Amino acid sequence: MTDTTTRPHAETNAPAAPGHNVPLVFTSLLLGMLIVSLGQMIFATALPTIVADLGGVDRMSWVITVYLLTMTIGLPVYGKLGDQIGRKPLFVAAILLFSAGSLLGALSWNIDVLIVARAIQGLGGGGLMVLSQAIVADVVPARQRGRYMGIMGAVFGLSSVLGPLLGGFFTEGPGWRWALWFNLPVCLLALVVAVAFLRLPRRGAGRRTDWAGTLLMATGTTALILLSSWGGHRFGWTDPVIFALGALFLICAVAFVLVELRSADPLIPMTLFRQRNFTLSTAAGLIIGVSMFGCIAYLPTYIQMVHGLSPTAAGLMMTPMMAGMMGTSIVVGNIVSRTGRYKWYPVVGSVVMAVGLWLIGSLRAEDTLTHLGVVLFVFGFGLGLCMQLLVLIVQNSFPITMVGTATASNNFFRQIGGTLGSAVVGSVFVSRLADLMGERIPAAAQQMGPEGAEAAAGFSNGSGAANSMSPEILAGLPAPLHDAIVGAYNDALVPIYHVVVPLLLVATVMLLFIREDKLKETID
Repeated sequence: MTDTTTRPHAETNAPAAPGHNVPLVFTSLLLGMLIVSLGQMIFATALPTIVADLGGVDRMSWVITVYLLTMTIGLPVYGKLGDQIGRKPLFVAAILLFSAGSLLGALSWNIDVLIVARAIQGLGGGGLMVLSQAIVADVVPARQRGRYMGIMGAVFGLSSVLGPLLGGFFTEGPGWRWALWFNLPVCLLALVVAVAFLRLPRRGAGRRTDWAGTLLMATGTTALILLSSWGGHRFGWTDPVIFALGALFLICAVAFVLVELRSADPLIPMTLFRQRNFTLSTAAGLIIGVSMFGCIAYLPTYIQMVHGLSPTAAGLMMTPMMAGMMGTSIVVGNIVSRTGRYKWYPVVGSVVMAVGLWLIGSLRAEDTLTHLGVVLFVFGFGLGLCMQLLVLIVQNSFPITMVGTATASNNFFRQIGGTLGSAVVGSVFVSRLADLMGERIPAAAQQMGPEGAEAAAGFSNGSGAANSMSPEILAGLPAPLHDAIVGAYNDALVPIYHVVVPLLLVATVMLLFIREDKLKETID
């Protein structure tokens, strides 16, 4: 059997895309990357306001979950189709889909319409995420690609902080719908530049579509995301629904591998995993996704409750992480382009991330915001050393006709890791918080005397008023209750990060075995 990871298809000899205005094209790609990354986080601080406006509190979590679901499913599909038919028409279609979802969401009259709109956004977002990275490979040789991937990594880091910040700004200011209206002019600019300046070679036509693999991938991914989103929240981890979702995921995963091994043109070729650098980079990327999204997802809540900051101020407090990630990503990307050497940056980055995560896991409620900022900077510094370089390593391992599939597969597994990280950290955090509040609030009430029982009644066992706790409510509580709740939030969340540190050390060991192949000097 011929290894498809090393054998170019017939259209490999097609000429590279001519006459590009690379800065303008890259601007369009960055805008696409920015809006889809913002879409993952921008509603995190707006959900209570959305529910107050549209109703549907029981379906509130779907506003975020359905976006994540359709985006994740779209990653490998767009990657494969881009290799088959060319990436420009798909990129334009993804922009139009994202725009349509944003428009429908901005006009939504109930929660169900907003959920449908977010699903459409996610379908477009999956394409924007993977095609933005794959198109860079169509217009820039691998040797020069490091600086561009570094900037993309910086934009991704920017959006992880800017998302909650913009969400809080729009919610407190002109209204949550502006988080959707905001996308339309950005999409229009990206669309105009892509149509006018993006000229890419057409790929081969007539290949078969892997319908069976696509269906199994979509079903298994849906089961995994629902399991991780619902487990410990909507359903207990021992609930039959969670067991059924887990069984469905395992069945689909095994069936997917078997189908892909036999498919004439698989969605995710199993031959990708014969390439050592792809396998190691993808596995390490999954772990980094667990660490990154598990960290980012709940830190704004932690900062609000432990340090008493508003949603907007909590978003600003994430700036040191963004600064560490952006600065390092851009500088290292330029160094890699100049020297052609890249192996040790992800290795060092994963170690620095482990140190940063250990420091986050050692935070105390009485630590200053300056201390918190330094710790977040260390974690962001490590992220900037690794994340986008792993994509570059994957792209450098395959011919241009496989770059879309390889890039999409790498992103797919990183996104799965991020979903699992945020869900598992969230589930353990909520469970620990309920237990700790149930233990500490009665003890605090005893210190307060007779008035303590009445003041603490709504907060016992992590229920009642505790479910609607905000920094404003917390600030108005008597000191013993305030300190008990702040301590519960701190001790419920930060020790979880210590458990993730060994995973990053495993990623470090994997990255040590990456082979430093020469970066390609030409596009084809």
